[in-house]
Amino acid sequence: MNIQEYMRKIGIQARSSAQILAKTKTGVKNKALEAIAQQLEQHHNRLLEANAKDLEAGKNLASALRDRLVLNDARIANMIEGLRQMIALPDPVGAITDLKYQPSGIQVGKMRVPLGVVGIIYESRPNVTADAAGLCLKSGNATILRGGSEAIHSNQAIAQCIQTGLESVGLPKSLIQVIETTDRAAVGELIRLSQYVDVIIPRGGKGLIERITQEARIPVIKHLDGICHTYIDEKADIDKAIAIAYNAKTQRYGTCNTMETLLIEQNIAAHVLETLVDKYKTAGVELRGCHNACHLNANIIPATAEDWDTEYLAPILSIRIVTGLDEAIEHIRLHSSQHTDAIITEDWSRAMRFLNEVDSSSVMVNTSTRFADGFEYGLGAEIGISTDKLHARGPVGLEGLTSQKYIVLGEGQIRQ
Repeated sequence: MNIQEYMRKIGIQARSSAQILAKTKTGVKNKALEAIAQQLEQHHNRLLEANAKDLEAGKNLASALRDRLVLNDARIANMIEGLRQMIALPDPVGAITDLKYQPSGIQVGKMRVPLGVVGIIYESRPNVTADAAGLCLKSGNATILRGGSEAIHSNQAIAQCIQTGLESVGLPKSLIQVIETTDRAAVGELIRLSQYVDVIIPRGGKGLIERITQEARIPVIKHLDGICHTYIDEKADIDKAIAIAYNAKTQRYGTCNTMETLLIEQNIAAHVLETLVDKYKTAGVELRGCHNACHLNANIIPATAEDWDTEYLAPILSIRIVTGLDEAIEHIRLHSSQHTDAIITEDWSRAMRFLNEVDSSSVMVNTSTRFADGFEYGLGAEIGISTDKLHARGPVGLEGLTSQKYIVLGEGQIRQ
């Protein structure tokens, strides 16, 4: 069977399974999620062994990719916890909202429905296999997962747990299919399966996402970059600001919600940098800054124009001194990727201005950008973070994987 025939078969199975899942009761979906969680627990060591094979094969990967590839006890526990959080969340499918009587006597409202078949293409991140499977299952969508070749062993081990869990509660394993081939042509076929797939969600590097966006014949939910900012305002609590700015950069380097640019109000810049630069230096973070930042601290090297538009995914941070809130918002407008931006301030009016005027998928006050994550938002997990404005924006959880249809209830009315 060639790759085109293989992918068409996958698509047919997914479409057929989606029809079954759309009629599946919430209780059965929750039992399946618990069964999958139990399988991951039971086969914990098998997952680590499979991941070790991928890590050995990928020992020359860039540090950010390798970090995303790692499965360890904590990440496996997070996958399991994410699935169990989903069980506790309300099932969005079938929820009716906005039901109102019209002058004619009919009632018009909206019902939430699954998208149908979701294709997910991702690099590294084997945890995405479990997160995406669980979210799509609970939201009533059949799923086709295409992980990167660098995580093939990890993904197949997780897929086996998922499919065993599905079959244990009487659901077809074709509800969640993980593409077994590492042939890159599979991606090209998947994004053209418009007859069988309703939406594509890419998670990975900029090159992958640009390719999917340009070539797909199916709607795409995506983000290209995670150029996230933190602005420390003149009215900030300095100790709080230092702790947040340090965490936003160093908690993990290779994630899309890691801070890449720090903006500091000029009147407090010297005081902030006096402590913060030493902390970054101890952590091994390279600091690149504007002329004023370099003047204030010799450990900061000059930034180039490109730095303000770069997602480092590495221990590198750009720093700019600004005259105040207006200049901070303007810098973010020009350079943000509309992913996540934060302000640190004790002045509520400034905080509200920032919330209103910064046009990003997540805008924060007095907290780390690292919280821009479906798990931390109480979504149980997320399938990605969308910087699009349609159809979903921000962390895409259960509701983001559904659509709505109008429903109309009558009692025999006819239109005059």
